[in-house]
Amino acid sequence: MSLFSLKHLKEGVSGREVLSWAAFDFANSGYTTVVLTAVFNAYFVSVICEEASWATLLWTTVIAASNILAIVSMPLIGAASDLKANKKFWTVLMSLICIAGTVGLAFTGTGTIVWAVLMVIVSNFAYNVGETLNSAFLPEIADDRSIGKVSGWGWSFGYCGGLLTLGLSLAVVLAMQSKGFTAEDYVPYTMLITAVIFFIAALPLALWLKERAVPRTQSSFWSLVKESQASLIKTFKSLPAHRNFAWLVASGLFFQGGIAVVVTLAAVYADQAMGFTPDETILLVLLVNITAAIGAFAFGYVEDRIGHKNALIVTLFIWIAMVGVAYFAQTKALFWVAANLAGIAMGSSQSAGRALVGVLAPEKDRAAFYSFWNMALWVANIIGPMTYGLITWVTGNDQRLALLCTGMFFVVGLIFLLPMKLSKTKENFQKI
Repeated sequence: MSLFSLKHLKEGVSGREVLSWAAFDFANSGYTTVVLTAVFNAYFVSVICEEASWATLLWTTVIAASNILAIVSMPLIGAASDLKANKKFWTVLMSLICIAGTVGLAFTGTGTIVWAVLMVIVSNFAYNVGETLNSAFLPEIADDRSIGKVSGWGWSFGYCGGLLTLGLSLAVVLAMQSKGFTAEDYVPYTMLITAVIFFIAALPLALWLKERAVPRTQSSFWSLVKESQASLIKTFKSLPAHRNFAWLVASGLFFQGGIAVVVTLAAVYADQAMGFTPDETILLVLLVNITAAIGAFAFGYVEDRIGHKNALIVTLFIWIAMVGVAYFAQTKALFWVAANLAGIAMGSSQSAGRALVGVLAPEKDRAAFYSFWNMALWVANIIGPMTYGLITWVTGNDQRLALLCTGMFFVVGLIFLLPMKLSKTKENFQKI
């Protein structure tokens, strides 16, 4: 491991373990890339809902419903995993549920709205929970001085998973299109490809990643539920004492709202506003994933050099520039520029946010603090796309105005981030 140096890991953590942890990002990135970003969202609007005027709003509502379910259940799961030290169990369980839901999407087509809605809610809920708990392993495996680097490894490796899944999906789409097949014929195969890659790539985590947290209780199940609730209340009450973490959560609530729009509606915008065909959209997202992988990896090192907060500020300026370019783009070539700006910012901004939580969270309550962080992101995942969907519905499908409004999420997120300060010790950790 030359780039993935063991000196960046905590004592006792092996190279195989950190690669197993990063492989989970590789595994589930195919789901977000193919289902939420490049293929199924546009398929849902154009085929399943037959391009109804309310189709985009319904898609954003479905995503919101899955995030609400995660918001309701994740705090209890996070606290329970802190108490029992069984994050790995929950991560594996949620992975299997997400995989099963993705397989279910292969059985959708014109008019199967109810089934498609159910499978998206189930799979996206499970994805959210699994991603949250996997993130909580980061402070256990990364040295305090290298959280940004290790987080960047996971994000960049994750984009490689998205690339593989989307690349195989594109090959299937092009092959079947050349034979006269339609989206209703080839999209189910892309769902099966996504599920299979998710399962295979998640196996290393299940086999080799160690749970280093210490159980905090030997209670029965029902006692555990009560203790989980008490732990959550205690953590919630302690948040005012962690003002820097509160500023980070407020910032993430907004900038993640903008990112959620890009993730869940990029293909819809490319189709509706820019006239991209399905294969052009897949190719666009495929190449953007390459940009995102490079950006996430490189920013991990930049982050530890200039500080997590400064790195996150840089990425928010890139997001704002992306919105401006995309809004004024009248040609596909200029939209490609905007898309690659989004790629540079996407992985790096989310990686920086994840690393900052690891820096700011108390060691004994990391899973609970990651749960609160992800709760804010899930609320953002509701507000952002729902705002976009409502604007398109009210304005007669004005995708450009909806995108311009999305830019305000990044501006407000930047404003909330500015007051956040890290202790001198943690600033030193960042710059070593």
